[in-house]
Amino acid sequence: MDRERVLHQCVQLYALQPERLSKQVRIEQALRQAIIQQWPGGLRLPSHRALAEAFGVARQTLALAMATLQEERLLTTGHGQGTWTCKPSAPAHEPPLPPRLSRRAQRVLQGPGASMIQSGAFVPGIPDIAQFPMRKWRQLYASVTVPQNALLLSYSTGGYGPLKRAIREFLARWRNIHCDTEQIIITDGTHNGIELCAVALADVGDTVAMESPCYWGARNVFTAAGLNIDMLPWRPDTGHTLPTASSPVTLAYLTGSHHYPLSVPTRAAHKQRLCEALAPRYVVEDDYEFNRDDHANLLFDTTSERHLLVGSFSKMMFPGLRLGYLVVPRHLAGPMNRLRSELFREGRMLDQAVLAQFIFDGDLDAWCRRIQRDYLGRQQVLHDQLCSLPQVRSVSPPSSAISLCVEFAPGVNDVAIAQALLKEHLIVRPLSPVCAASDPRVGLVMGVGMLSGETLAREAQRLRRCLEPLLRQGH
Repeated sequence: MDRERVLHQCVQLYALQPERLSKQVRIEQALRQAIIQQWPGGLRLPSHRALAEAFGVARQTLALAMATLQEERLLTTGHGQGTWTCKPSAPAHEPPLPPRLSRRAQRVLQGPGASMIQSGAFVPGIPDIAQFPMRKWRQLYASVTVPQNALLLSYSTGGYGPLKRAIREFLARWRNIHCDTEQIIITDGTHNGIELCAVALADVGDTVAMESPCYWGARNVFTAAGLNIDMLPWRPDTGHTLPTASSPVTLAYLTGSHHYPLSVPTRAAHKQRLCEALAPRYVVEDDYEFNRDDHANLLFDTTSERHLLVGSFSKMMFPGLRLGYLVVPRHLAGPMNRLRSELFREGRMLDQAVLAQFIFDGDLDAWCRRIQRDYLGRQQVLHDQLCSLPQVRSVSPPSSAISLCVEFAPGVNDVAIAQALLKEHLIVRPLSPVCAASDPRVGLVMGVGMLSGETLAREAQRLRRCLEPLLRQGH
């Protein structure tokens, strides 16, 4: 591949990245996509000077981006020898031993997983990180990192007390949930909270009931924990498909007030009917996405001995935060807190202290109000472009969530469509892989967190132009 073609592809991919991201991050994403999707291993890149001129950035900015990709082992460099895309390992004289992974690990890796590309047009599950008030966040770090706060560098025991109080007050304001501080367990995000529930409340071989379509991350966690998964189709109009005969269910894992990935409101009555039919030992509700007025859709009850609520700040704020919470029955708070300490070794006290102050100062409330208004407008733009396409059965109504789901007519190959869109640098997730075998729904899940304004309008039109011929062909 010649030098000019490489530079041209770099510039094209750079231009597709959201303009609100820093130049360094845009370069990282452009090069990462080219290395993964377009370039062969062992390709020598043009000089840093030529790349910096093509991107229109300082060489120091380019060097920082290249360093990140070297850490990810996507690039390799030698002093005075240039920079190369990483070559596959040379074959050994004897065939290498296959990895001895557990059956649980193999099942996880065979299913839907996190994409290596976590930035770009319509990538689902990523909030607007470009507009987040990072300056205030950095100021809070400076304010808590002082000598008298040295204990923040140690392990925590049950989570940072002020953060628990801040979460308790936030839940009362936004979710109409009134609980004791002792019922709140600080976690390292949603997956960590779900894993703690699986380990604490179920044994290997027990059954967990999940909705179809499901959140793929939760299904992977339960699979890794060795649980049997029973997926029950849920439809917004009719509710859950109830089993005619079922084995004992230990856990029922349900989405909270706003269904993911369908991106529509849930109904507490549907969930209550399902729990009456299954009689699970515990009910875990995942409050993945929500707004201030939809708490009536929650089944969660703070006075119940079997209801737990999982929450995360990653979708509200930024994914790298990796802080969340569990609200558990009072009798489970002590043992589950101790179990978390034994298994995961609590820490992140600095992060917890900053988040607590961010909430106490009213910044989280202000951010949620602002960004949810923005998401509603962005979803309207995308909805208008998609609703009249051929083969489209429905598009989730505009909401304040970061995700939107478009459902296709039966027979459309949503996996092939997602792969075709990826070649156009449009990152979406197919719906069918997270549906039960008895659930024939197909479609696409996409996000609005990474795009806004004129960029969103332009990319939404481009998405429509790419989708229309694919849907006419049925792909």
